[in-house]
This record gives sequence, structure tokens and C-alpha cells, in this order.
Amino acid sequence: MAPTLPARISSVDAYRGFVMFLMMAEVLEFGHISKALPDSSFWAFLAYNQDHVEWVGCSLHDLIQPSFSFLVGVALPYSIASRMAKGQNFGSMFGHTVQRSLILIFLGIFLRSMHREQTNFTFEDTLTQIGLGYPVLFWLGFKTFRTQLIALSTILVGYWLFFAAYPLPGADFDYASVGVTADWEHNLQGFAAHWNKNTNAAWSFDQWFMNLFPREKPFIRNGGGYSTLSFIPTLGTMVLGLMAGQWLKSDTAPMEKVKRFAALGVGLLVVGSLLNWLGICPNVKRIWTPTWVLFSGGWCFLLLAAFYWLVDIQGLRRAFFWLIVIGTNSIAAYIISHTIVEFIHHSIQIHVSATYDQVFGVTYESLVRGGLILLVEWLILHWMYRNRIFVRI
Repeated sequence: MAPTLPARISSVDAYRGFVMFLMMAEVLEFGHISKALPDSSFWAFLAYNQDHVEWVGCSLHDLIQPSFSFLVGVALPYSIASRMAKGQNFGSMFGHTVQRSLILIFLGIFLRSMHREQTNFTFEDTLTQIGLGYPVLFWLGFKTFRTQLIALSTILVGYWLFFAAYPLPGADFDYASVGVTADWEHNLQGFAAHWNKNTNAAWSFDQWFMNLFPREKPFIRNGGGYSTLSFIPTLGTMVLGLMAGQWLKSDTAPMEKVKRFAALGVGLLVVGSLLNWLGICPNVKRIWTPTWVLFSGGWCFLLLAAFYWLVDIQGLRRAFFWLIVIGTNSIAAYIISHTIVEFIHHSIQIHVSATYDQVFGVTYESLVRGGLILLVEWLILHWMYRNRIFVRI
């Protein structure tokens, strides 16, 4: 008897759609409104959660990339089962995996190169980071849970040692040359200083690696402190997702899955918070510290539990349909949000009014402009959904 195709899990699509919506919603520019209304705690709260924290900590916006990476892992057991049901062997599947990885890497570079004079060889884009680690994730998808757990532990401990062993900058180090100051308020002290911005092991690697590629000018630092080697702990996040996907696909009772995800989520949040509080390893998304893998992974498990309970157990698929539309076409949503925002804006200016976004005053222009752009983007994705046009890599 031929193996059957696995059923699609609507909650995973809804969760992925929620993550992509948060990314697409950057066009609302809450920070613009917050600056115009400096006394409003409401807009300050929204602005804070629509941007990355400066270094240590977490905002809602910081959970976009780990959630997207986590969900790649969640989807893998279903993808493998689907391909096996079609009679594909490991060799053909792995060949497709390598192809997919290369497409993700170069698509990320392509999107980061838009509006530049030459190719911007940078590897911190979400798609590129996933692509760099995806072949290893795929290989782990065929291994036992014990092997996956050993791999995750090796990633976390090894990456921690990599930073911890790198020497701290000397007293005469020129911090200005790497875009920070010696008294920058977000600089960490003591042992945690091994994870400071642009003076760490991953930054040192990029000073060599990034200059192997043609550049407009030599690479000295990444303005946001991001690094190429973050793909290694990002793989750790994807492995957590792989484990979650295997549990989700199992025959375990639905509510038992929710309880397991919730318990793991809380546990990882506690462990991550303790590692940060004790100074063993800070919780920094921009360089994807091992603590960040655990802390953000905790949130990913909790969000997966919530969406699975609401959409698949409570049967609220219709209420989350607008997110499912986005989540089933996440690559298309990612590309659309990075390419046609200005086109939509200028088209509305041409056909409606050059000042259409000021209908409620200058203060709220980003809200009007961004809201209409979001609507048009969703309508495009809805049309693709209705016509069963899905971008797959």
C-alpha cells in the first residue's frame, strides 16, 4: 500500500501568515506617528514592537525571523512525508534541497541588492540564513530525536564557546571604527562583553569573509551588528521547529500536543532568561546568541500552541483565513513586500491624489499609506490563493 500524503495543517499556515503580516506591516511606520505624538504611550508601545531592540532584549518585531525559521523546521517532516509518498528517494530529495538552498541564498542577496550600484553580497537576510543551514536541517530530518538533540546541543555550546574564547578589545581599541563608542549604553560589561556589537568573534570572521566578494568599499562592520555566521544558531532554531513538526505530525492527542508545546515554551523562556540574567550568555537577536535560540524558541512553541489550539482544535479556520492566505504563499508575500511597495504608493498617488495619505492629517499619513499598501498586497495574495498560484522553491 502506497503511503498517503500528509494533511496540511491550517494552524501552521495561520502562524506563518501572522509572521509575514508583521513583516509586511512595517509600511504602517508606527514610529513616524509616535514621533509626531511623543506623549502617547499607545503609539510608543506600537513603535517599540515594530522595530528591533538595539541589542539585548526582545520586541514583537524581533520574533519575526526566528518564527519564520522555526516554521521551516515545522514544515519539514510534512515535506519529507509528501515526497516519500510520491516515491522520491533520499538522493533526489537531497538534490532538490541543495537547489532550494541555493535559490534562497541568492534570492536573499538579490533582494538586499535592490536600488544599489552593484550586487550587495550580504548574508544576514532571513532567506539567506535559512538557505545556508537548510541542507543540514534536511539531513537531520532523517535522524533520530537523540541525534537531533545532540546536534542542537553541539550548535548551542559550540557557538557559545566560539564567542567566549574570542579576546576582548584592548584599552586602545578604536570603537568609532566599528560604529559604536566605548561608552555606548548598550555595551555589555564583564564576561558578557564577549557578545558586544562589532567587537565579537562573528564580526571578526566577517571582516575577512565579506571582503572576499566585490564591494563598493571594504567591509569594516555591519551597521546593525548582524553577521553571516548567525546561520549556525539559526539552524538551532530550525532544529527546534523540526522537533515541533515531528510531534505535531505524530498520533499524540491534540490537547497533549498543546500542553507539550506550552510547557516547552515556558521552560525555554525561563532557561533563556536565566542565562541572560546570570551573564552566562546575553539574549541578543542581532547576533543570534545561543540564549536567543532558546528564548525566541520558547515564544515560537507558545505561538504554535496557541495557533494549533485556536485553528485546528477549536476549528476557527474561517476567522484566521486572512492570515492563511498570506501563510500559504509566504515566499510570494516576502518578495512582494520587498519589491512593489513604492509602485503601489505611486500608483495610488497617480490615480487618486498626490496627497491621498494626508486625508487625516500629516500625523497619520503613514497609517493611511501603509494600510492601503497592505490591502493591495493582501488582495494580490488572495487572488493567487483563489487561483491556486503558489510560489514554491
